[in-house]
Amino acid sequence: MLEALQFDFMQNALIAGLLVSIACGIIGTFVVVNRIVFISAGIAHAAYGGIGIGYFFRFSPVLGAVLFSVFSALGMGIVQRKFQERSDTLIGVMWAIGMSLGIILIDLTPGYKTDLMSYLFGSILAVPRSDLLIMLALDFVIILFVWLLYQELLAISFDETFATVRNVPVNTIYLLLMAAIALTVVMMMRVVGLIMVISLLTIPAAISGQFVKNLKQMMVIATILGVIFNIIGLWLSYSFNLTSGATIILVSGLVYLASMGWKKLKLMRN
Repeated sequence: MLEALQFDFMQNALIAGLLVSIACGIIGTFVVVNRIVFISAGIAHAAYGGIGIGYFFRFSPVLGAVLFSVFSALGMGIVQRKFQERSDTLIGVMWAIGMSLGIILIDLTPGYKTDLMSYLFGSILAVPRSDLLIMLALDFVIILFVWLLYQELLAISFDETFATVRNVPVNTIYLLLMAAIALTVVMMMRVVGLIMVISLLTIPAAISGQFVKNLKQMMVIATILGVIFNIIGLWLSYSFNLTSGATIILVSGLVYLASMGWKKLKLMRN
């Protein structure tokens, strides 16, 4: 692994893993605590519609993914708030429409479509420096968002009724959280792909949530775990010639299962 660090693509991959882990650790904690994993998955898959729009209208697919995923996130957030009894069905339909739209627009786009599979399954080893700057900017936006609205996010995560009584704009904060999830999804798109985004978004936070209940501690531990999973996954993929994104997710999933088993064994002994 150390000899691989002489290559620019491996350096970029490690930096990308670090930047993505920061976003996942912060936003993933809110996803797990608020139990909105399904909505997050919907946002991730709907983002492919933005990629299709970018290809069809000849502008950056990443920009298309950002705009469309934020739009979809706000739509899903409104649906979830307004139609709670049927939100899973409606969100599932929006998820399917977004992804189908992307596929059809890509089919209708003339010429050769390069690098499309990397959006679905990730290509962390092909992340350019320009994308690292975008990831850094998105990290800054996410950190600023959580820093400015931490108390409000804490309130809606644990006691929405109390937050409403205290005149916290619950719906507005919730929709802003949806937009932050969308930005995080776009960041992870080049690392693990839209298909597996939800795993890296939630698994580190889910592991940390098994052992700590303080939200800030969950964020820190989830971020550290994300960095560790990315490094181990990259090392294994480099050593055994495996797909990087899938290896990172497999490592994180196995650690999650191991942590569940260890915790259950500990409870049985007590």
